[in-house]
Amino acid sequence: MAVRDILVVPHPVLKQVSTPVEAVDDELRALMDDMLETMYAAPGIGLAAVQIGVARRVIVMDLAREDEEPQPRFFVNPEILWRDEEMVVCEEGCLSIPEIFDEVERPAKVRIRYLNRDGEAVEEEAEGLYAVCIQHEMDHLEGIVFIDHLSRLKRDRAVSKVKKLVRVA
Repeated sequence: MAVRDILVVPHPVLKQVSTPVEAVDDELRALMDDMLETMYAAPGIGLAAVQIGVARRVIVMDLAREDEEPQPRFFVNPEILWRDEEMVVCEEGCLSIPEIFDEVERPAKVRIRYLNRDGEAVEEEAEGLYAVCIQHEMDHLEGIVFIDHLSRLKRDRAVSKVKKLVRVA
């Protein structure tokens, strides 16, 4: 396992639509392990493969609190089957947009289907933080970052702040 570099806006790869995965194999599991280690090191609760420069439809996530055992989850070729009409507003941040947080409105619940780490098909409903996080990460697979949900002014300010932060670092 290895910690990989996380791309930050406005890196053009973050705007790419990720390609579907053909098979869950050892090579893909190694990628997911690297993603998980990278996410924990950042630290974060979710990471899409495109954020480390691999434009494939893969997400890792762990919503466990600091005082809980890790609960890593793996999503290959995830898709949303249904979105609740009820909406929630949550403050979001992103490892590809360091130190920027803002409110985003999303469906309160979603029904998703994906392949797990073993290549088994899973279908389940997500709500609360899980629903927000999976939608956020799935946006990455479509070349969308959370600031794309904000006004143009807020988005431009966020990108400017990140560019300054990266120059200083």
